[in-house]
Amino acid sequence: MTRKTLLPVLLWFCAVAALAGWAVAAGEKLMSVQVRQGELRAGPSFLAAMVRTVAYGDRLAVLEEQGPWARVSTQDRSATGWIHVSALTQKRVVLQAGQKDADLSATSDEIALAGKGFNSDVEAEFKARNRSIDFTWVDRMEKMTVSPKEMQTFLAQGGVKPEKGGTP
Repeated sequence: MTRKTLLPVLLWFCAVAALAGWAVAAGEKLMSVQVRQGELRAGPSFLAAMVRTVAYGDRLAVLEEQGPWARVSTQDRSATGWIHVSALTQKRVVLQAGQKDADLSATSDEIALAGKGFNSDVEAEFKARNRSIDFTWVDRMEKMTVSPKEMQTFLAQGGVKPEKGGTP
């Protein structure tokens, strides 16, 4: 390789190395999103306004930790926000075509329930021991979704003022 061809290769290598090490050089801890869709919020609360969503496998730099919440930055630095640490893992999540890892990942709700010792086996056992209980409305509620805007409106109308994480 001649000097003329070696210089562009070295410059390219240095640029790639600099970009790849952006968080390490800054001393930041990198974590991966381990839920199908995580939500970055304006404050460390589920009641805070949603800033942006992040996807399974996205790498985030942890800027600050506050209890079970982490203030993070996306790798391209286009957004910062707070995310519950249950949605993160220190392991690098790599998605490759043809693999089923993404389909087998847990949702943020499943992770929260698993942390409390609740899973599908526990639910099945509870239902078997309590056959007289009608779970129709519970099943309906599990299928309901409430948008962040609807939640903020509900909180404002009820006069609920969260201690942290924004105002309704």
